[in-house]
Amino acid sequence: MTETVTNWAGNVVYAAKELHRPHSLDALRALVAGSRAVRVLGSGHSFNRIAEPGAEGVLLSLEALPGGIDVDGAARTVRVGGGVRYAELARAVHARGLALPNMASLPHISVAGSVATGTHGSGVGNGSLAAAVREVELVTGDGSTVVVRRGEERFGGAVTALGALGVVTALTLDLEPAFEVEQHVFTELPEDGLDFATVAGAAYSVSLFTDWREPGFRQVWLKRRTDQPLAAFPWAAPARERLHPVPGMPAVNCTEQLGVPGPWHERLPHFRPEFTPSSGQELQSEYLMDRSCALRALAALDRIRAAVAPVLQICEVRTVAADEQWLSPAYGRDSVAVHFTWVADTAAVLPVVRAVEGALEPFGARPHWGKVFEVPAPRLRGLYPRLGDFAGLVRELDPAGKFTNAFVREVLEG
Repeated sequence: MTETVTNWAGNVVYAAKELHRPHSLDALRALVAGSRAVRVLGSGHSFNRIAEPGAEGVLLSLEALPGGIDVDGAARTVRVGGGVRYAELARAVHARGLALPNMASLPHISVAGSVATGTHGSGVGNGSLAAAVREVELVTGDGSTVVVRRGEERFGGAVTALGALGVVTALTLDLEPAFEVEQHVFTELPEDGLDFATVAGAAYSVSLFTDWREPGFRQVWLKRRTDQPLAAFPWAAPARERLHPVPGMPAVNCTEQLGVPGPWHERLPHFRPEFTPSSGQELQSEYLMDRSCALRALAALDRIRAAVAPVLQICEVRTVAADEQWLSPAYGRDSVAVHFTWVADTAAVLPVVRAVEGALEPFGARPHWGKVFEVPAPRLRGLYPRLGDFAGLVRELDPAGKFTNAFVREVLEG
């Protein structure tokens, strides 16, 4: 491959025979049918080799495909192409007076890649981004199109699918009427006596941030829908100025705070789409557990804070409602998610990742598929009761294993 392609953070250089940016669906179908191995790059915002096709495979970018966004106002749905990112989608949907139920902290990421890896926003009543999907359109190994719809038995394996079933050319998502959000930031939430359920439910979306250098949380971000009551938050002091989650970083890249109301898509993410939130000088890991384990999991991490803090930029704690996607980290259980933004030093970070995974293992922690993790394949298989069903769906839709790269093979076979 003459063009060097890396992920967003630059910690992965993808091995591939060729990189293609097809400009039509017919060209995409021909590329897939004529290739030995295929993976889709997405926005590159993953931190492991999930997108790598291997030295003899083809890496695809879908950003040049036409027909990106089609809003159906009457049905409250949107059909979105496989190369579209959330910022572009959100603007188009909002222009029609509609909204997505939730967004991740970054609006820069691709829709198809996000749902394929189990990416999520926050909120005790908000499912992962995959929860909004009602239909998946795939180009399979022979170049044909398969459509899988909500209500079909195999739908549970078709959305958060790790790119293992085919190339996702379009998704249809549920929408709701547009709404406004206020963002309120509080500082120095004590750890002692923390009522996690009450704090996590204090707004439509809640994020807690800590650097694990001292007990407690440095910041709490509450995103309140203006059509819902404003809950009291007496446990921490309101911020007097706009803040960035990472201490010392300027807040100019962050979405509006200080209780100023604005459209849902300009408040639910942490960062503005017109700014790059950071230079990519970071690694990320994330683990989801049953929400009932939140305080015990945080206590377990507190016991290894001396190892975590030196290689950590910031840690974010959020909640995610249960969904029915077989490979979703929130499958079948209302979850607490603990996200780590590490320094960009793989050698220093990996031993700490293993320590974090050891501390969280008793709580059935499932890693985010697109982040850095070291959980061994046998343990992964024990965390997903429908993994065998997913393996069967892979055999059905991709019998030649064209989309099963080394990452997926390790998950399915060990």
